[in-house]
Amino acid sequence: VSPDEEGICSGKYFTEAGLVGLLEQAAASFSMAGMYEAVNEVYKVLIPIHEANRDAKKLSTIHGKLQEAFSKIVHQDGKRMFGTYFRVGFYGTKFGDLDEQEFVYKEPAITKLAEISHRLEGFYGERFGEDVLEVIKDSNPVDKCKLDPNKAYIQITYVEPYFDTYEMKDRITYFDKNYNLRRFMYCTPFTLDGRAHGDLHEQFKRKTILTTSHAFPYIKTRINVIHKEEIILTPIEVAIEDMQKKTQELAFATHQDPADPKMLQMVLQGSVGTTVNQGPLEVAQVFLGEIPNDPKLFRHHNKLRLCFKDFTKR
Repeated sequence: VSPDEEGICSGKYFTEAGLVGLLEQAAASFSMAGMYEAVNEVYKVLIPIHEANRDAKKLSTIHGKLQEAFSKIVHQDGKRMFGTYFRVGFYGTKFGDLDEQEFVYKEPAITKLAEISHRLEGFYGERFGEDVLEVIKDSNPVDKCKLDPNKAYIQITYVEPYFDTYEMKDRITYFDKNYNLRRFMYCTPFTLDGRAHGDLHEQFKRKTILTTSHAFPYIKTRINVIHKEEIILTPIEVAIEDMQKKTQELAFATHQDPADPKMLQMVLQGSVGTTVNQGPLEVAQVFLGEIPNDPKLFRHHNKLRLCFKDFTKR
């Protein structure tokens, strides 16, 4: 890194050997993290350097490691675990600048909600006092007017990476869907009378989409949320989403290689079992029993019919 106009160096000067050493360390770190696609990107920088130096030995080593990395991509795709994400909101004047701030935390793979909740509860409980800290158990919007001003509140919610439809055209592989993540989503079921869950015809869903200031993976394991968007789904839209999800599960179970009969059996039981409450049969009876009176629902009604057509094909 070159010095600025005042001669102050903002980084380090690297010799070629130093730069090569750093890149080799980066490649090794990416390999340990199971991010083999990133290993390839690092070696794209290193290979021209060794080619210019006519260093056949180093090139041989690199191409061997690349072969190993691509082999692991082929055999481990879908089995790698890159991380679990949670939204953490802080509420209360005791948090100072953190009050009403929200963050997305990246945790090790398969971290349960109870684990991160216990850790943060212990950390902030020790800081403020266990009787002062309170964890909000639901994912509903927090009304500060209803909170005790003498207490500190934390709200923790499991979130998943969120992609628009157009993004999914480029995010094809498992790695694509777990790299360069800036948007996350969580869903909150609700009914108009205040209950979380109700019958099919009264079940609404709130989808909250969060945008972070930087993309994961990042040098920090928590990044602040800079934008929040809410989408309300009506009961028939909730039913459409559920049917699309069941159809995708069926498609995945029937196209697994090698075939997994146990997985298929579980998906079938959850899809067409007559004992399943609020399953496809009940969805059809509630929403497709008759044509809706409201013209605004015609589009959703037809879309749900098409979902059932696709579902029966699967």
